[in-house]
Amino acid sequence: MKLFHTADWHLGKLVQGVYMTDDQRYILKQFLQAIDEEQPDAVIIAGDLYDRALPPVEAVDLLDETLAEIVLKRKVPVLSIAGNHDSPTRLQFGSKLMKEAGLHIAGELSTNLEPIVLKDEYGEVCFHLVPFAEPSMVKNLYGDPSISTYDDAMRKVTGIIEENMDKSKRHVLIGHAFVTPYGEKEENTSDSERPLAIGGSECVNAECFRAFHYTALGHLHKAHYVLNENIRYSGSPLKYSASEANHEKGFLIVDLAEDGSVAVEKRRFLPRRDLRIVEGSIQEILKHPINEDYVFVRLTDLTPVVGAMEQIRTVYPNAMHVERKALPRESNAGESEVVRREQMDDFSLFKAFHQEMTGQEPTETAQRLFEEILQEMITEERETKEVILK
Repeated sequence: MKLFHTADWHLGKLVQGVYMTDDQRYILKQFLQAIDEEQPDAVIIAGDLYDRALPPVEAVDLLDETLAEIVLKRKVPVLSIAGNHDSPTRLQFGSKLMKEAGLHIAGELSTNLEPIVLKDEYGEVCFHLVPFAEPSMVKNLYGDPSISTYDDAMRKVTGIIEENMDKSKRHVLIGHAFVTPYGEKEENTSDSERPLAIGGSECVNAECFRAFHYTALGHLHKAHYVLNENIRYSGSPLKYSASEANHEKGFLIVDLAEDGSVAVEKRRFLPRRDLRIVEGSIQEILKHPINEDYVFVRLTDLTPVVGAMEQIRTVYPNAMHVERKALPRESNAGESEVVRREQMDDFSLFKAFHQEMTGQEPTETAQRLFEEILQEMITEERETKEVILK
């Protein structure tokens, strides 16, 4: 069975004040062309179809048009789940009606974990759709008070699926989570993807997926495999931040053999405009040929540049951001050191701000309070969006 694995479309994405809808439409046309050429048996979209719970009308129209082209015109089944950016209830609406046409969308996690079954010349393939869900939601859904982390929640769900699966068939799981080889904390692959939690509690152990022949993941924006080559992120189809400038964007073509083994090929997209980082002095940059790419400019000038963005846009009309590459400051040892903001996580930024405002490092109590407040904000943001929609 041939599968297309994609994720993290983030339709309606706004990058530095620029809506990416036209760029997303450009990419999705290439995706449709690839479907025509490769004739996949199914398309997987592993969450974050939209960039926010209430997407703009243009984003909703683009998704509707694209799914209609795939499912209704080309008769290719689509298997999709909600990610942490999506509204579960919004995606869940009409799912029973759309299922008859071949569009299978799981917006909300439920206790009914029956797979979607598709067939090829070798028999049945079971697709297990596991949408994004907070640990508290999984705990309440299954009445299991021991669930407190994302790893606990995923172990619960995959454990139930494994207990009930027919081992004589092939099984594919579609999930949206921060999966690491052994559940250890790792840095995100993109600044444009908001954290699910803080302090490493968002990480899920890849061992949760050992029972599946292929695991199609969404959430991290860089294409890569985790622990085993059959547990994979497809990555996002476009670059959505400067941290993704070196990513190779595209989708995965997965060939699932009769014995459940997989062969995976990366297929790249050609964007309408690249998103990249440009470094140099203002005088060096002004000598560049005119270019339409989305650029993040890091000026190497040691002194401030007046009207920097206006000057840069004479060469790069779609420039998104400009900053000085590095700022000098005195270290505790009295030596000069260089600090780059894009290399700083939330805690480092908090510490730097506290140091600048008070002249002192924050206490352990202050750091713990910051961590608790940040976690509350992350959780409340998702809960508030769902209350508004309901």
